[in-house]
Amino acid sequence: MIALSGLRCKMPEIIDLRKSFEKALEKSVSILNKGGLIVFPTDTVYGLAAKFDEPESIERIYQVKGRDQTKALAVLVANLNQIKILSPRISENTTKLIKYFWPGALTLILEKREDLKAPLTIDNSIGIRIPDDRFVRELSERIGPLATTSANLSGFPNTTKVDEVLAQIGNLVDLILDGGECEGGIPSSVVDCRSEEVKILRDGAIPKEEIYRILTTEI
Repeated sequence: MIALSGLRCKMPEIIDLRKSFEKALEKSVSILNKGGLIVFPTDTVYGLAAKFDEPESIERIYQVKGRDQTKALAVLVANLNQIKILSPRISENTTKLIKYFWPGALTLILEKREDLKAPLTIDNSIGIRIPDDRFVRELSERIGPLATTSANLSGFPNTTKVDEVLAQIGNLVDLILDGGECEGGIPSSVVDCRSEEVKILRDGAIPKEEIYRILTTEI
């Protein structure tokens, strides 16, 4: 287990999400509202999350991961209405990708609202995704958008099992939700939709050929 100087070194509570779904939701809401960090399984890999509008919690995510602060965090949302909190507009290409791939393993880079104070990015962009995961969507319904990144140390392998999370950052977070092995195992694809010319920034769970095919399809 790896400990980082200046951060907590206490084992977190672990809840089996498969046996205690509602307990996991209630505990997650409580911890996040207190500025804590949680780890949960998603449709891709295990994720590390805080409330999107808690600057100190977001700073702690960067510290836990040893992540470069020029690298943005993504935001997981429950529904299209929550996107309006984060981005002022949705283009036609964005609408196509949302229709075909959400909920799912596709992160869309959109224009960030000017009045959004959350320190999620250093420019006018914001990465947003609706995951294909019931727990994460219900959690976001209750508490709002979630600032997230993969639950691993920067430069280390992504985590798909709780024991892998524990080995890397287990003593640096407040709650771990055990959902077994993540079925996806591959991070989301990332697409920049801020201009008419859509750009694939990261190859991931969704093949780029499939993304381009949908973009050329009429809706």
